[in-house]
Order: sequence, then structure tokens, then C-alpha cells
Amino acid sequence: MKLHVFPPSPRAMKVIALAEHLQIEHETRIVDLTKGEQMKPDFTALNPNQRMPVLEDDGFVLWESNAILQYLAMKNPAGAALWPSDARRQADVGRWMFWEGAHWAPACGTLGFERVVKRLLGLGEPDAAAIAKGEEEFRRVGGILNGALRGRKWLAGNDLSLADFAVAPWMALAQMAQFPVSGLTEVARWWEAFAATPAMRKALAPLQQR
Repeated sequence: MKLHVFPPSPRAMKVIALAEHLQIEHETRIVDLTKGEQMKPDFTALNPNQRMPVLEDDGFVLWESNAILQYLAMKNPAGAALWPSDARRQADVGRWMFWEGAHWAPACGTLGFERVVKRLLGLGEPDAAAIAKGEEEFRRVGGILNGALRGRKWLAGNDLSLADFAVAPWMALAQMAQFPVSGLTEVARWWEAFAATPAMRKALAPLQQR
């Protein structure tokens, strides 16, 4: 199995963390977004969207980070605990994975792009209007996440699940991208616990080296 990733990205970190958590043997191939490697023909042939992560497994090619999470969970018996077969529990986990793509990632991504990516790629100064909108949206969705975590250890209950792997890695950018996290005490508690897992510590290593 090959994982084509750019580890500073939360979308990359989530699949790396899950592969490590499930102890799935894999080869990591770096797609350096700062050098435009995602636009090269060989990568475009894998993902016409020119985005990472991409998984290759014995001729099977899969893109979209949350789809990769589901695939990895189903590839390993230990993944059953993270992606439950019970209809309601699975729907609850899936709900947060969809929410991440529709709401959480755009809010976090806007601030990450303006305050981190632009500097790394030399794309000019942050856009004040975009930042204001991103912070407003982050506060809104962050409040939803904070409320959902109240009274439970993990996002979909008291057991770790794919919901945590899908949503939590964006918090790795909180300091660099200056997320407005004031008052989000449940999010802070949950992220601290997730970041302390051996799998996430390994996924975070490339970001901490930068």
C-alpha cells in the first residue's frame, strides 16, 4: 500500500495517523505541494483533482481523505471499533466526517491558507476580509464542536472513532493559523488527548520539524 501525502496538511495527517494506529504497513510518498508536485502528469493520473492524499493498494486508487479513512478501517480487523457496523453508531461517525468536509475544513482551511500557506508559497499578504470571514465561521462551527464534545471523551461517544481522525488533525494548525479558540475548552481538552496518541504524535512529527 502507498500513501501519497504532504504531512504538514491535516488531510495528510489524518490518513497517516490512522494507518499508524491500525499498524497498516504502507509506503509513504511525499507530494510536495510547495513545488507543485500535485500538478505533475503522473500524480494527475492518480487524482485528476490534483490533490492529496491518494491511496494506492494493489491497483486500487482512492482519493478523498475521509474515503481513505473508511477504507483503511475496513482493511484491518481493529478498524471495526473505529467504523462500527451498527447503523446508528456508524451514521453518527459518518455525520461528523461529512461535517468536517462541509463546515470544519473550510473554516480551518481559510485561516490556514491566509496565515500559513500564503507565507510558505510566497503568495502575498493575508487577505483581511477573508480572515475576518474565516474567524467568524470558525467561531460558529467551533462552538458546535465544543458543544458536541461536552460530556463525552471522544467526538462520537466514549470510544475513539473515525470521527476523531477526520476532525481533530485540523487543530494542529491552531497556533500557526491563529484559530480563535478562546472559550473552546472542550475542543482543547479533546485535541490534547488526540494529539497525545502515539499515532497522532507520529503524524505530527513532520509539522513540528518545520
